[in-house]
Amino acid sequence: MLRGPRESAIYYAVASVSPKVIDKIGISNAANLAASRATAKLLQYLTIVNYNSKIGIKIFLDGGLYLNKNLIRVNQQNQYKSVSTIIKGDEKIPAIMLASIIAKVTRDRFMLKLHKKYPQYGFDKHKGYGTKFHIKAIKKFGLSPIHRQTFKIN
Repeated sequence: MLRGPRESAIYYAVASVSPKVIDKIGISNAANLAASRATAKLLQYLTIVNYNSKIGIKIFLDGGLYLNKNLIRVNQQNQYKSVSTIIKGDEKIPAIMLASIIAKVTRDRFMLKLHKKYPQYGFDKHKGYGTKFHIKAIKKFGLSPIHRQTFKIN
């Protein structure tokens, strides 16, 4: 996320990773993959709108995230001057705070769409988190195609 050339513009991109990919590479690697994809999408958009990259875009990441530069084209890599990972960044950096809110709202809306397809799991109530209700539903109906197969229930 960054402030745009217009006084109050903020640009952002959202990316996701499928449950199958999460199962294959693990949740931490999947989070890094999503961060890299979102960054690549944002930089691509900024190239399209001719954002003045001479000012040097600073990229802030929360917690243990890192960018996979192989997913970001060389010409896009020249657009930013630094990447910083900030522990508890969602408590310290306004751009990370906003990104965290956008990610949660985006995910919650996606879970509401999934609820229409799989109402028996109650995604409208728990948004996919491992609540007692959700675990009971998994025990009763089994894992759906949108569940991670590596999701463990006791």
